[in-house]
Amino acid sequence: MIKTKLAIGSLLVATLVVLGFVQSQLQQPTTAASDDVMAPHFEVDPFWPKPLPNHWVQGNTIGVDVDERDHIFAVHRNSESQFMRVQEIGLLAGVAECCTPAPPILEFDIEGNLINAWGGPVEDAPYEWPESNHGIEIAPNGDIWIGGNGGPDSHVLVFTRDGEYIRTVGIPGMERNSNSTEHYGRVAEIAIDEAAGEAYFADGYANKRVAVVDVATGAFKRYWGAYGNTTIDDEADVTYTPGEAGPSEFRGPVHCAEPSNDGLIYVCDRGADRVQVFRPDGTFVSEHIYNPATLAQGSTWDIAFSPDEDQEFIYLADGQNFKISIIDRESMEVLYTFGDGGRQPGLFFAPHSIATDSEGNIYTTETYEGKRIQKFNYQGMLPVTVRDRAPTWPAEEL
Repeated sequence: MIKTKLAIGSLLVATLVVLGFVQSQLQQPTTAASDDVMAPHFEVDPFWPKPLPNHWVQGNTIGVDVDERDHIFAVHRNSESQFMRVQEIGLLAGVAECCTPAPPILEFDIEGNLINAWGGPVEDAPYEWPESNHGIEIAPNGDIWIGGNGGPDSHVLVFTRDGEYIRTVGIPGMERNSNSTEHYGRVAEIAIDEAAGEAYFADGYANKRVAVVDVATGAFKRYWGAYGNTTIDDEADVTYTPGEAGPSEFRGPVHCAEPSNDGLIYVCDRGADRVQVFRPDGTFVSEHIYNPATLAQGSTWDIAFSPDEDQEFIYLADGQNFKISIIDRESMEVLYTFGDGGRQPGLFFAPHSIATDSEGNIYTTETYEGKRIQKFNYQGMLPVTVRDRAPTWPAEEL
């Protein structure tokens, strides 16, 4: 009897030990999960957008924005010089059944249907269409603002949603002058602060500054350069050497100037691999370097904010390294990246501009031979398990 009780006691102890071990093992993933870095994750939609009609094809797709209806507007370069004339646009050349360049402004709904298409140079028009399209912004009232980075593109155009001309901001055909209050220098991007009624120009490819104008009238208001400089030296040495302090002026192109909901302006100095943060009056706040070994075209091409009120995350398009970085806006640290070089959905040839819709989906454009817009569907807040170039293809697990 005593032996039996001892055996039962030993068995109970052993069972409790096993149960305790199992319980501890069950608790470990929960504890680990609670320490995981959580971030928005995305899956590419390989069927977005739907095919264009009329044998249309896109050229270098150079800008994207989303309006309050979650309609996605893209601008691309549709001049003949952007295509292989006989091989790619044989219909226009009169030698084949396909294809011809689409109009430069394309409007899609969130499902990828083409809603409208317009734009381009018009004979005797009261405006000069950009020599090289670049950048698009949808104002809160639906007006379309577009920039350009061609040689004579020292102005910005404003149209209605359907392409009716409203005004020209700046004077076309002017020489570089980063201190001008009358014209601009190949504006890369435009972003509008609705509450302040101001438009921020990333100005740009010729100039080395952020310029601010009144949305209602286009009147010039103020400008600044790197570190908040209010007098800019266009001839300054802007050599960028990885590991050393960045140049005192923007190296350029100044490729984005995005206002946040909490009153900060995030500026992409693409060639110096940096994002500088300012207050709306140009007061310098901070500087953040991304992929600092990147030379050539640089790593900071464009940013978009997550659509939550706090804009907790920044999405950074890196056209030289062919990836998107997911950044925690409070710390400005990269949580993870996705993308790589390639032609397949979810890969990139120079992701150039980026935007988000109200559902949290991301839209990217590709310049050069990428010539497309892609949609990445928001998958929710998930633990970060792959830090660099996380997969976005539907068949793969995150």
